[in-house]
Amino acid sequence: MNTFWLKIAALAVVVIGLIILVNVFSTSKSEPKPEPKTFYDVIEEDDRRLRAEPEYVPPPKTEQAPPPAAKQPVEPPKPKFTKLSEIEEVQAQRLFEYALQQRKIGRLPVTGFKPMVDACREIIQKFQGSEFDYKARRMLADIPQRYRERYKITEEEIDLTRFFK
Repeated sequence: MNTFWLKIAALAVVVIGLIILVNVFSTSKSEPKPEPKTFYDVIEEDDRRLRAEPEYVPPPKTEQAPPPAAKQPVEPPKPKFTKLSEIEEVQAQRLFEYALQQRKIGRLPVTGFKPMVDACREIIQKFQGSEFDYKARRMLADIPQRYRERYKITEEEIDLTRFFK
């Protein structure tokens, strides 16, 4: 019986085993890679961020800041919204939910944000100064630049400073 081929097969198994062991021990010292975000993770993050309560975003710093007179804790300004009637509140809520759903759909390949932009513009036009106006402007400001250019979203449409005066 010829044992030559058995010796070669055993040697090949040992070499493959050594390669696997070296690979396992050399890569175990590195940092674990974070898992890439899935479409559903991005959607959940968008929902959480866009449904959040309005908060003050400070304007960009100028080069020359006046020296502080006294260090007192300064509370960020709260946004001021106009109060809507119940019917207007329901209509604005419905349009806002529609815009959020269209934003989710717009993130898919081969689709766009056109229905979301239209819904946000309708909210801005019908419910000026309301909390939904603020959220719609924030949603418009959050879409990528190429879509802002495609749908001709102006700086006035994404300006949030009017709520903090």
